[in-house]
Amino acid sequence: MARKNYLFTSESVSEGHPDKLCDIISDAIGVAEPLSIYADTYGTGAVDEVKIERAIAEVMDLTPRGIREHLGLNKPIYQRTAAYGHFGRAPEADGGFSWEKIDLIDVLKRVF
Repeated sequence: MARKNYLFTSESVSEGHPDKLCDIISDAIGVAEPLSIYADTYGTGAVDEVKIERAIAEVMDLTPRGIREHLGLNKPIYQRTAAYGHFGRAPEADGGFSWEKIDLIDVLKRVF
């Protein structure tokens, strides 16, 4: 199956999804693809965690380039992250806090 450019974050919780999700993606210097993908819903998920891990691998490009391009991380958006934390803030139109987007919910629903 062809890989698509998507990214999912633990903040992407919406109706019908786990109340909590810890996602761990292991990488190594010089290795483009993740070494492992782990999902833990803390017992709040209706879908088996192994299926979630497979879905993450199927619909997202988790190479450094894929993550950087999907989140637009080559833009100068970092100064505002120096105050008040990096997480739990609304994504901004110019790409700031792009890791907070929940743009993959529909894509992941189709996998299940």
